[in-house]
Amino acid sequence: MNSHSVTCVTRHVAPDVCHKPSLLHRIAGGAPHSEVHNLITRPTPAWIRRLLVFATGLIAVLMLSAPAAQGYHPGAPATAPSTLAASHLPGQIVAQEFTDRISGVLRNADGPLADVTISVSGNGFDGETTSAANGSWSVGVPEQGAYEVTLEVDTLPEGAALAEGQANPRTVTFAGTSNVTTLFLFGEGIVTTTTSFWDTLAERSLAGLSFGLLLALSAVGLSLIFGTTGLTNFAHGEMVTFGAVVAFGFAALGLPIFVAIPLAVVAGALLGWVQDAGLWKPLRRRGTGLVPMMIVSIGLALALRYIIQFNFGGATQQLPGAQSARLDFGPVSISQNNLNSLLISLVIILLVGFLLLRTRLGKATRAVSDNPALAAASGIDVDRVIRIVWMVGGALAALGGILWAYYRPGVSFNMGQQILLLIFAGVVLGGLGTVFGALIGSIIVGLFVEISTIWLEADLKYVGALLIMILVLLFRPQGILGRKERVG
Repeated sequence: MNSHSVTCVTRHVAPDVCHKPSLLHRIAGGAPHSEVHNLITRPTPAWIRRLLVFATGLIAVLMLSAPAAQGYHPGAPATAPSTLAASHLPGQIVAQEFTDRISGVLRNADGPLADVTISVSGNGFDGETTSAANGSWSVGVPEQGAYEVTLEVDTLPEGAALAEGQANPRTVTFAGTSNVTTLFLFGEGIVTTTTSFWDTLAERSLAGLSFGLLLALSAVGLSLIFGTTGLTNFAHGEMVTFGAVVAFGFAALGLPIFVAIPLAVVAGALLGWVQDAGLWKPLRRRGTGLVPMMIVSIGLALALRYIIQFNFGGATQQLPGAQSARLDFGPVSISQNNLNSLLISLVIILLVGFLLLRTRLGKATRAVSDNPALAAASGIDVDRVIRIVWMVGGALAALGGILWAYYRPGVSFNMGQQILLLIFAGVVLGGLGTVFGALIGSIIVGLFVEISTIWLEADLKYVGALLIMILVLLFRPQGILGRKERVG
């Protein structure tokens, strides 16, 4: 018995299996070249390819947001947090930060007013600060209540003067929010006047229309994804953030903003492609349920959010041209950026509507949304349609994020999270899975958010929109344009 046979006996392996040459033996012992070649060039398993695709996408996020981590800061921070020196131990001083703040911005016709002293006193507290280069200032206070705010007139730059009728000092009072804003007007011969309710309503309505169309860009993409896949994608907010961060990154590299924005939109489409190819399509093929996939989207949202934060940082940065002049149309005033946002959103949404109604791809998308099995039986490549929908959704979310960065204004790692519920509110209000319903719902949400500031504090303006979403779910869960469906 040779050594190979002895090995078979001691290991209790069947002889026919034992005598089968090993891979190394076949390569070294003269196996045919073609057989060896086939063994060596065996295709990479599909799950490894998908993992590589998804990892490539995450690396792209890191690379595109990296310029922000390399010291590109176009605007100076507003002010350092106000502190109160408190004795802790003999000879030791501890700085205590406050969460409640009084803030504002000092500007006149010539631009921001820097190095102007603002003092705040009340409730046993006295503090002061100076305005930053962009005119902003902020003072933290130990508790909510009434405080007296004084602008030190002798620190104003030469030629700057308070407008007539400005109260200085003035009393500001907290109303259940952690931040109170007070503004001083400047200009020789300027007299403070009040605006009528109807003029204010018209101006807020125009701002609400601009905000609603901005929301609609992201809501339409989310609705398309839900309609074709049934997935409630909680990572859609990070797709919004991704667009703004990438645009900021390209601008940091020195590209003009009108070049950076289209490139960021293309990057958003690529992110949608990567997500579907590397994550969602494999899960669909495995028959993963919608609830587990929704939970996966929550995990993906957290991962993307903090990857972006790790590279971008926690500070809010400004895109080029974030500050724009205001345009007057009779009693209505709107900033140039908001007007541009309104027009761009309107054109893109009309284009998406045309594509859905008048093109073969749009009809195929609606067919897949209505009945995927029947669409596949009729010859439609369902996976291809879903892949394109993810790319369109990613591009729309990226553009929405850029416009949102100009509307806020500012780019931050959690900016998409801040409006995700408003996007969901627009989709739910209009009807899940209906593109035009998402458009109508988003406009209603935008109008409600802005008009509500006539009566509510600015910090509470999003509450009403979320209450609308709750009421719709209670009394008309299918939404305005949605269809009733039997569940269970």
